[in-house]
Amino acid sequence: MKLGMSSYCVLPALKSGELHILDVPKWVKDHGGEHLELVPYGFTLIDQPELADQLRKRAEEEGIELSNYSMPANFVQDTEEEFVAEVNRLKEHVDLLDRMNIRHMRHDVTAFTLPHEKTLLPYFLNSFDQIIEGSKQIADYAAQFGITTTIENHGFSVQQSDRVQQVLLAVDRPNFKTTLDIGNFLCVDEDPMVGVKNNLPYASLVHVKDFYIRPFDEDPGEGAWIKTTHGNFIRGSIFGQGDVEIRKIFKYIKESGYDDKLTLEFEGMEECLEATRISLNNVRRLWDAV
Repeated sequence: MKLGMSSYCVLPALKSGELHILDVPKWVKDHGGEHLELVPYGFTLIDQPELADQLRKRAEEEGIELSNYSMPANFVQDTEEEFVAEVNRLKEHVDLLDRMNIRHMRHDVTAFTLPHEKTLLPYFLNSFDQIIEGSKQIADYAAQFGITTTIENHGFSVQQSDRVQQVLLAVDRPNFKTTLDIGNFLCVDEDPMVGVKNNLPYASLVHVKDFYIRPFDEDPGEGAWIKTTHGNFIRGSIFGQGDVEIRKIFKYIKESGYDDKLTLEFEGMEECLEATRISLNNVRRLWDAV
């Protein structure tokens, strides 16, 4: 297993200036990580090629692999012109990945913030052709650079394991896989163990996170709670301290033979640097224990 983290874990520190993105590879190394996923929040690279080059060099100096690049995208557009523009925007990011020697990319396929009715099956079915065509075009473009593109169980509309599989099977490209997030299935009220069992065979990368879970009739009140598709409540936690059955999931992943990258994604309310440090330690401890 190769342990790493997403830059999203330390987003508050990036936004406040406590950390610069160029500091993050060393921070990862100092805290036992081997790779870093880039999520372009709190910094941008697409319009700063010099910064992109500096970050690649800094990661190489620290011996930290830039393992993935995760970005928002939306292929469900009102006009053909808007669809083409979105595909071309993603191709520019693929070019950036090649420049930085990053060979793995996660892109969304619909907008992340959607009204409830657009998280339901009719919207997914009505949008399916655009989702597939956009994903095919990006996968085909990325293939020339040896880049794997992926869909994550993320964004409410395409978050259930069966919808993710429908997209994977319809796109049908050898370099189009899934970034499997063990916690995100909860956003659409799917048992994380069920989602992991369904989609692990298609995974080229595994995101690890933990959540506190409260039922719909026990409103927890203030805080960074997310309301799920069916009205339940979840909130990001320090990894290993929430309600996700981490040990059972890790045992299943390990027994499946998967022994590649695990990428921590902390998104809780706790101070991000200390919470990420504890979370990284817990990922290693719990993985080694099963």
